[in-house]
Amino acid sequence: MLDVVRLRVLAAVARHGSVTAAARELHYSQPSVSHHLAKLEAETGAKLIQRVGRGIRLTEAGRMLAERATEIIGRIDSASAELSAHVGLRAGRARLAAFPSALSTFVPEAAALLARDHPGLELRLTETEPPEALRMLRAGYVDVAVVFRYDDTEPEDDGIRLLHLMDDPSYLVTSGRTGTLASHRDSRWIGGCDRCRSHLLDLCGRAGFEPEICFTTDDIVAVQSLVAAGIGVTTLPGLALRAHRHPKVNAVELPGSIRQVYAATYGGPPVPPATTALLTALTSAIRPGLRQPRSTPEQGDLDEAPTSI
Repeated sequence: MLDVVRLRVLAAVARHGSVTAAARELHYSQPSVSHHLAKLEAETGAKLIQRVGRGIRLTEAGRMLAERATEIIGRIDSASAELSAHVGLRAGRARLAAFPSALSTFVPEAAALLARDHPGLELRLTETEPPEALRMLRAGYVDVAVVFRYDDTEPEDDGIRLLHLMDDPSYLVTSGRTGTLASHRDSRWIGGCDRCRSHLLDLCGRAGFEPEICFTTDDIVAVQSLVAAGIGVTTLPGLALRAHRHPKVNAVELPGSIRQVYAATYGGPPVPPATTALLTALTSAIRPGLRQPRSTPEQGDLDEAPTSI
């Protein structure tokens, strides 16, 4: 039988690519880490580590076992947290991964609600885009992943359960007159993360053109600064505009273009009490005002200046 402690050591070495860094994370001595690796090789009968100069690297067998070890350790840690939670939510933890604009808008309110209702429950937050958040969820590193998906997004893997939180509309963001997508067929475009860029290509394709994407960044502050400087135009979801709104950009909602925001969990019921408490806090934090950010009116439509979100 494989030793869990040694699997944890291998996973740490794979994560850091270094015995020294793994020892630091695990609070072991370097000789102790090397000893555990040697014992694991003896147990498995496989060569897991290769010496390369002054460092090491994992063999193919080592990488395969390290991937499984990561999943196993994640599940063990999750089970420990769930058992703590079953004591009565007076202790334990809830771990959440979410994309940046969610962390900048409704997640902080959810965290405050959770702290108010369950002061003994520790909340850990990780910022990451949906694909990595779902990988962390499957591996047991987080209990809930706040993700978004479009209609053309590939279905999630079996075992992932989705709780709908909100529909987040898309906006055309420019530094001058907003117009329509088609009116910007000759403009330079700024793309975001893989899912958002794919959605942009789909939107423009339906409008009859392929956008010239000249810049790519996931940073919503940088995106809007580039737009404000006249470098290009872009599309952004409403949550991104609520998280940050540059005073010199205009935004108009694109009809029929939304992304669905979900809280994802992994595995079948029953849901652990700590996870249930976190899901309750997330749904409570979605207020009606979050669903529809105000569009900037077309220049000339109103006498008053556009209102920032």
